Amino acid sequence: MTLYQPSTAGLTHYLFFTGKGGVGKTTMATATAVQLADAGKQVMIVSTDPASNLQDVFETKLTNQPQPIPGVTGLDAANFDPIVAANEYRESVVGPYRGVLPDAAIQNMSEQLSGSCTVEIASFNEFAKFLTDPTIDQKYDYIIFDTAPTGHALRMLQLPSAWSNYLDQNHEGASCLGQLAGLGDQKATYEKAVATLNDGMLTTLLLVTRPQRASLVETRRAADELAQIGMTNQKLIINGVLEEPTDEPSQNIYDRQQADLENMPEKLKQLPVAEVPLRAYNIMGLDNIRTLLQDQQPVIKVQPVNQADFPSIDSVVADLLKTKKKIIFTMGKGGVGKTTVAVQLAKKLAAHQKTVHLATTDPADHLSLFQIDDPAITVSHIDEQQVLKAYQNEVLSKAKQTMSADDVDYIAEDLRSPCTQEIAVFRAFAEVVAQNDSEVVIIDTAPTGHTLLLLNSTENYAEEVKRTTGEVPQSVLDLLPRLQDASQTEIITVTLPETTPIYESLRLNDDLDRAKMPHKWWIVNQSLLATRTTNPVLQARANSETQWIEKVKSVSKGHYAVEKWQPNFEKINLTV
Repeated sequence: MTLYQPSTAGLTHYLFFTGKGGVGKTTMATATAVQLADAGKQVMIVSTDPASNLQDVFETKLTNQPQPIPGVTGLDAANFDPIVAANEYRESVVGPYRGVLPDAAIQNMSEQLSGSCTVEIASFNEFAKFLTDPTIDQKYDYIIFDTAPTGHALRMLQLPSAWSNYLDQNHEGASCLGQLAGLGDQKATYEKAVATLNDGMLTTLLLVTRPQRASLVETRRAADELAQIGMTNQKLIINGVLEEPTDEPSQNIYDRQQADLENMPEKLKQLPVAEVPLRAYNIMGLDNIRTLLQDQQPVIKVQPVNQADFPSIDSVVADLLKTKKKIIFTMGKGGVGKTTVAVQLAKKLAAHQKTVHLATTDPADHLSLFQIDDPAITVSHIDEQQVLKAYQNEVLSKAKQTMSADDVDYIAEDLRSPCTQEIAVFRAFAEVVAQNDSEVVIIDTAPTGHTLLLLNSTENYAEEVKRTTGEVPQSVLDLLPRLQDASQTEIITVTLPETTPIYESLRLNDDLDRAKMPHKWWIVNQSLLATRTTNPVLQARANSETQWIEKVKSVSKGHYAVEKWQPNFEKINLTV
């Protein structure tokens, strides 16, 4: 396999690094930027990722204005906060109506612009500035983006009615297109930005992944989604490949990585692929950034692993049994192992004579990778495309009974917007939670942050459903009170003992606080520290986990568990 070297990778003017949280896209973006600048190029790196640790990597405070990075001639960096950008975008839409419309109308407008769609559009606003500004274009040889725009946002921008005056005239509302209300006359700018993204001579999409099956599957989905909207010039970077196993844990990891790479999706095998070895150090500070992609690596100073006995998942199960929880979520970003945890919980609860319904709303359906043959456990998967098609057919059938042909055409287009899929999946998800055939319902992958925001006001969500279908299922009306009831519901935060997954989990917990949903337990998954490895590289990585496990212990007020890294957890009967 080829080692990743930016100077020989045939990169274009614009470089977009993308990948799930924790795969190392910021690391790859910054290492690329520094190497190119050290080679005499003029480079700018921009982040619009709320989880980005760009400031920490460069050990420099950054703003939304490009500024030089000390110690790297020719490198400028900017760090945009998409949440701040979304707030500014929302105020630009709502502000002109303050004092003109009633307070209730202002509040309704603000709520409609509080979803993840608004964050994505605000982020794309920032992308568009750098993709269309001729001054920036001429000043830099390379413009690097840490995090690509989502396919979700790009699909919204490509819907014809996103730019139609109908948005101003439509009083029915729209599930997704309403987020575009503040774009005004920027259509030409956005069209140029999208055209630049789709031009393979100008733009390269660098897909960053881990050498793990779940991460590779998610990367393939991202590659397909972005290719469908025109971003076809793609390269794959596999980050964190273990090179020299020396003990049982490292051998297990090595064997597992090699097996997953051998069986990676064919779509990814067709792309130009490069690897970056697993390093023993955290990528913080210029010295480590510069060292990361070099052939010669510093000698590892072997330090004994700090031995520690951590609480296990059994302590979580004991509490779930004691408190008689009926609805359990495993929440977390892609790749943290929430499906593994969900299966473990189901099997352990079943071993205590509980009947369990285990469901997933994850389109990747990782549950299908597990052998689950306990008669006390039933398994279901919400098929996104199937429930979306059924929902679209239902809405259009009702619309045709009362609306004009023009209005029906608009509703049909609105139903192709990405947020419609969230609503369809949410209704199916509500039905799963409402089922009473099992004593416990465990759901792998909860509603999106966007849906959680909609859930903050049951009335608003019910109105959104009623707008399209004319009726609100009882399961939807009952859902929020049940999710907010700590006597019934427990949301378990699954994370990894690493910087980005921990920070993303903390933000998720803030969202849950705002939605008033109970979330007592944390599970730190895939811990190397808990394996007691003696491999030098893994030992160094393991010792760096200590601060993050302590962080979780503090935030959770002691309600946490640590699960060690385990090989071959798929297609096996997990022990109880």
